[in-house]
Parts: sequence; C-alpha cells; structure tokens
Amino acid sequence: MKSIPFLIIFLLFGCANAQNEESPEVEIVEEINDSTFVIPEEYKATQFNFPVGKPDTIGYFNAQKFGKNNHLGDDWNGDGGGNTDLGDPIYAIASGYVIYAQEHIPSWGNVIRIVHFLPNGDKVESLYAHCQEISVKPKQWVNVGDKIGTIGNADGRYKAHLHLEIREEIGLPIGPGYAQEKDGYVDPTEFIETHRKVE
Repeated sequence: MKSIPFLIIFLLFGCANAQNEESPEVEIVEEINDSTFVIPEEYKATQFNFPVGKPDTIGYFNAQKFGKNNHLGDDWNGDGGGNTDLGDPIYAIASGYVIYAQEHIPSWGNVIRIVHFLPNGDKVESLYAHCQEISVKPKQWVNVGDKIGTIGNADGRYKAHLHLEIREEIGLPIGPGYAQEKDGYVDPTEFIETHRKVE
C-alpha cells in the first residue's frame, strides 16, 4: 500500500516533466529567427492560396469559420460531407519552411506547421491539423500549391476535415484549437483573400 502514493507522485512528476519538454519545432524556430538564416528568394511568400480545392476551395466549404464557438481556425470539408474528403490532398497555402510535421496528441492527429516569409520581412505561420498522411518533413522548403499531406479524421475521432490556422506569432504552442483570447491568430480566409499577391 505504501508504494501507491509513490507511484502517483512519480506519474504526476513524469507527466509534468513531459509537458515541460520543448516541442521539436522550438529549435527550428530559433534557427529561422537567427539573423544568419538564409531565405532563398524563390521560397518567399509572394502569393497565398487556399489549402484545398486549389486555389479557390472548389468542391469544399468552410464548416466552422474562425471565431465561431471561439474557433482559432477554419474547418474545410468536402461538399459531400461526412468522410467524402478523407484522403483528399492538402496544399501549402504559400511558399515557406516546414517547422513541424508529425503526430501530435490523439485529438489533433498529424499536424504540419509551415513558416512563410513575406517580402517585407514579416513572417506568418500556417498550421494544418487532423491530416491522414504527411508528405513533408521538418526543415524542408515548399512552394505554394505543393501537396503537403492529405485530409484525415484523427483516427476516426471526427468526420474528415482540415483544420487550418494562420498565426502572426511564430512558434506558439499547438494549442487547443479554441480560445476566447485570439492574440497571435488571424482569420485564415480573410488573410488569404487579402494576400493573394504580396509585394
């Protein structure tokens, strides 16, 4: 019986330590924030498109928009509903640098994060969640419209869809997907529509 409290304490501290470990993208974010980091001219984000039905979401609808129910992104679903879009391609919304591409926690499934470098020196990050497959890896450059993965359902936890976020603050934790406080996040649809061509 005396070993049970010890086991509970061990598990609690073990979980706390695991949560405090740095995420794998932290090192890459530090790398791209270094003044010596070189951004190839051909990978600057001079154009933004939608991540499904490229370039204009043909065959898809925004099932849960940014801000609805405190949603931090847009949920893109195929027009057929249900799982009709399961396995459909996901495209990079702009050229950029992959900082994360792996399974996160079960409710998020596979997640891809890309940093986009605008010509004026600003940076934004796009996050693609619930992916079925991942076609890119960290520290890989991608072009706008490149296939980066496929639409998934987090191993059946939801009907298939793509959760897309755009963040003005680079390297934030992956987060909950919902929050009243939206500092660092922007409306993905509005951002894409106002950044079709970037000078």
